[in-house]
Parts: sequence; C-alpha cells; structure tokens
Amino acid sequence: MEKSIYRKRAKETFLFDTKVENLFISEHMVTAPGEFVKVYLTALMLDEMGEEFSHRSIAKRLDLPEEDVLRAWTHWEKAGIVAKHYEDPENRLAYSVELLHIRELVYAKPSRRKKAAVPEGGGRAAGLEDEALQRMYAAVEQIIGRMLGGKEPAEILSWITDLGATPEIVVCAYSYCARIRKKIHSRYVGTVIRGWVEKGLRDADSVEQHLQEVDNRHYIYRRIFQALGFSRNATEEERRLMDSWLEEMGFSLDKILEACSKTSGISNPNVNYVNRILRNWHEGNTGRREGADRDQGPRGQSGGVGLIFRYYDYLREGAERRAADRKARVYEAIPRIREIDEELRRCGMEVSRVMVAGAGNASDRIRELRAQSE
Repeated sequence: MEKSIYRKRAKETFLFDTKVENLFISEHMVTAPGEFVKVYLTALMLDEMGEEFSHRSIAKRLDLPEEDVLRAWTHWEKAGIVAKHYEDPENRLAYSVELLHIRELVYAKPSRRKKAAVPEGGGRAAGLEDEALQRMYAAVEQIIGRMLGGKEPAEILSWITDLGATPEIVVCAYSYCARIRKKIHSRYVGTVIRGWVEKGLRDADSVEQHLQEVDNRHYIYRRIFQALGFSRNATEEERRLMDSWLEEMGFSLDKILEACSKTSGISNPNVNYVNRILRNWHEGNTGRREGADRDQGPRGQSGGVGLIFRYYDYLREGAERRAADRKARVYEAIPRIREIDEELRRCGMEVSRVMVAGAGNASDRIRELRAQSE
C-alpha cells in the first residue's frame, strides 16, 4: 500500500508569514495612526492562521485599551477596507469585522466599490445636528473648567460613532467623573461610557438611577468596613455577603452596624463573623425589613449618601468658581491667551465637523487643522 505524504502544520504564529497588500502599505498605512495599523495587521495575521479572535483579544495582545481597537475599526471602515456587520443595530458594540480585499475593491466595478466603502449602519454622528454637538462640547468644557483641545473633540465624537453613546450620555459621564471620581481624563471618561453602554443605559434617567444604586451600595460597604476598623476595599466575596444582608435578609444599615459592634470583643473582627450573627438574627425572625424602609431617604437614597452628594456639589461648584476667576485674571493680564484658547477651540470644533461631514478630502483637512493647533 502506497503511503500518503504530508507535513504536520506548525501552530506557532512566528513560524508563518502574513501577506499584506502593497495597496495597504502605500495608500492606507502611511496616513493612519500607528495603533490602528497594529490592529489591522494583527487581525490579518490571526485570520491567516485561522485563529478565532475578538476586539478584546486583540486589545490584550497589543496591550491597548479596547476603545482603541474599536476606533481602529471605525477608521478602517471609513477608509473602505473593512466592513462592520451588526447583529443588533441598536447595540453599536456588538459587531463582526470583515477584512475586505483591497485589490478587489480598487479594480472591481465602480458600483461595487461604492457599496463597499459605505459604512454599514451609516455614520451615527452624521445624523446629529451640528448645534447638538456644539451644545455637548460647550457643556463638557463647562464641567472640566477649560476648553477642549488636541484630540479630545475627535475622541469624544468617537464615543458616539463607535460606542453608540448620545451627547446626553457624554455630558452625564463627564459630570459624574468630575463630581464623583475626580478624574476628567478623556480615556477614563471613555471607559465609563463604554461600561454604561454595555449595561444598556441609553439616557440620563437610566444613568442617574444606575449611579444612585451603585453609589448607595458603595457607601454602605464603606460604612460597614469603617465599623469593623478596616481601611481596605471589600473583596468580591465580602461584597456578596454584604449584599445578602441587604437583599436576602432585608436588614437595615443600622441593624448591620449593630451586628458589627458585636465584634469588639474578638481579636480579629471579620465579615464572616458578622455574617453568622446576622444569619442567626434572620433565622430568629428579628431585625426585619421594617427598619430598612425608615432608613431610606428620597428615591431610596439614604440620608448619608444624600449628604455626600450635596457635599460633592458644594466642592464642584467652588472649584468651578475658582477656575473661572483664575481664567478671567489670566485673560485680563494677557489678552493673547484668550485669543489662543479661542483659536484652539475653533480648530477642535472644525475637526469634529470635518469628521461628521466625511468629505473626500477630510484626512488632508484634519491634518491641516492639527498642524495649526500644534
């Protein structure tokens, strides 16, 4: 019997070559941000290897934020060399990416080229009124106490085009990050927005309700740990136990703190000890939910949390007043600073308008505006 001839296929990616079309190198790579090129080439490599991959796995492989990977696909979609396919048109985060053959697009019939270059689902930002974007940018600038500059306007716009956020959500995110998290870096805000979109939060009311629930629960965690003498954050298992005291057993915060006080006589107080106390009380039908309802303030928010929010508002308003006073003094002393700030702001707004319009010379115009800003 004649033996078959075969060679076992190597699995290590570094033993193979990846074919990259020269059209990509000469026409697309030279004007694209480096991170976007990395994402495209990595996807080409994994596709040729027949490996399954996702936005998250590419981000992990390249040590990039997942938001950068999503922005890369939007860039290449606008360039016409990939196509996004959405399972659910309302969920702008869940889509697959088709890597198109660039030579085929160039030398195919014009009708086919035109179809391939049109982003599936349309540009979300293109449907927005320029006035709505201006209002959003103005609100963000008021929150952060300065004018947007550099890549910030374009990055904010990408949250709308790539993540499916709304201008209202963007403003809510900046307000939350500035007021509660004390962080207004655009990358941090983008991560917050992505989390909200993944949870299906689409308007200010749903965001407000979500934040009240989260912040109220975190306040309770901190209060319990303070009673136990802990200065660290709770572990996932400890949060699960504390959640069970509130949801499953229905105890009020006062009753939980009473149980915490029982640990004063032991050398190493811990959450498990408190859990045993509350379990015994729960099984004995004491400390029921009646007390919990009396502890709640308006809209289910405890009085302590309401006080915290009012204090945050006081701090934010004071910081905004001081920032405005400092800016006014600088403008009065050096009028040219005001002119420079206004010029930078106009450049940033113009970049956003060019991106929304999607004209054929958009890339050249954006480069001119960025050079002018620098």
